[in-house]
Amino acid sequence: MTIRIFHASSPGAVVLLAAAIDAGCFTEPDRRILLLSRTGPAPEAVADVSESFGFERLRTRFDAVFSWNDAIDPFHPDGWSPRADDAPLWERHFRRAWGLGEEELELVVDSPHAGPARALTQVFAGTPVDVYAEGPGGYGPTGEKIPPLTGTRVRRLLHPDLVAGVRPLLLGEYGVEPRTVPAEAITKVVAELADGDVPLPAVEEPALLLGQDLAQAGLIPAADEAGLRREMVRGAAALGHTRLVYAPDPYTPWESPAELCAEAERLGVELTVLDGPLPVPAEVLVHRLRPALVVGCTSAALFGAARFHGLPVAAVGTGPLLERLTPYENPERTAATLADAVLPGVGDAGAAEAAEVWAAAELDGLLAAVAYAMRPKVRSDLRPAAERYLTAHLDSRTWRYFKRRRLASLALPGVVPARLAFLRSNPALRRVVRRARALRGGRG
Repeated sequence: MTIRIFHASSPGAVVLLAAAIDAGCFTEPDRRILLLSRTGPAPEAVADVSESFGFERLRTRFDAVFSWNDAIDPFHPDGWSPRADDAPLWERHFRRAWGLGEEELELVVDSPHAGPARALTQVFAGTPVDVYAEGPGGYGPTGEKIPPLTGTRVRRLLHPDLVAGVRPLLLGEYGVEPRTVPAEAITKVVAELADGDVPLPAVEEPALLLGQDLAQAGLIPAADEAGLRREMVRGAAALGHTRLVYAPDPYTPWESPAELCAEAERLGVELTVLDGPLPVPAEVLVHRLRPALVVGCTSAALFGAARFHGLPVAAVGTGPLLERLTPYENPERTAATLADAVLPGVGDAGAAEAAEVWAAAELDGLLAAVAYAMRPKVRSDLRPAAERYLTAHLDSRTWRYFKRRRLASLALPGVVPARLAFLRSNPALRRVVRRARALRGGRG
């Protein structure tokens, strides 16, 4: 008997897992368990994924549903992982709590370097692992080095094809092969949810504005996120849209919509703020409302609206976000880079048309260069690709994706004069520079 445990922390993740199951991406196990977690700075204040609209339809793919937060209470789900000596004790605890017995297990998790996924792979040592990437972050590097005993157990990376023809980089250091979850399977699951009695306003072809939890995640100040929301309203109005629907992130508390409504009134447009009894996944909103325009920052639903539904989309705030993200290796950088590079800005005329908005030919090179700059120790194999890209494409348009100090610390093209470029490949000189920088930092 084999039991497969699927971990998810968002409605979008459950949608992707359901689509992968329906598409035959997994062999049939004897039992499927869905393990849900609530993450973020205050998980106790966040609605559970099981409370989202349409969840009962999704749960039919699983034999049982359990809560990770309840299983490890009172530890925080984002930061907790077991001590090595305690892992066998926790395994016995989970097997007893979830009725696993002594059966063979398989894990299906998101990024194995952080949060519940990391803890699960440590507790169930030796268990085969499949990894999935729900959003654009899968096109970036693994967040940190993961132990070889974990990395070598990962069999494949499942992902939606959010950016046509671009290969995800997540777990590439272990040679993990990406596998695309078919778009038709994803849209079929979303349509299944949308067939229900969705509590939506009767607004024809609105501009749909997608909120995100950027401030709660510590990416930008709350005041900047409020300004970003107002920019969404102004941008949609400037493109001629008079009916707007704003969908707040259902898993993040935010202030009263009075300020946003006042901005819409000032511009003479109609704004509806969604505030239903159940959180509605953004993918369902896109499917049911069939908006004339979808506006957002870096959410997976923004990419999916263009890629899977052929809808006009516009990105807001990617430039300031790229500038503010610290440290450089912040995992949101990949999504911000992709959104900025391949989606039209809300001020672009192209945002008003259902045109092809995907990347230029050098997008693979850009992602490789950004990935190496983010995680040079994890993806040292990407250095040659990064050097090629920066040598050929670093200009006023692409500098926004890099930091001069970061390139200098890695001795990458862009900060070293061309006549001295040969010095970058001198390992002895690079060791001296690193030692001098370390000594200088120690004096500070």
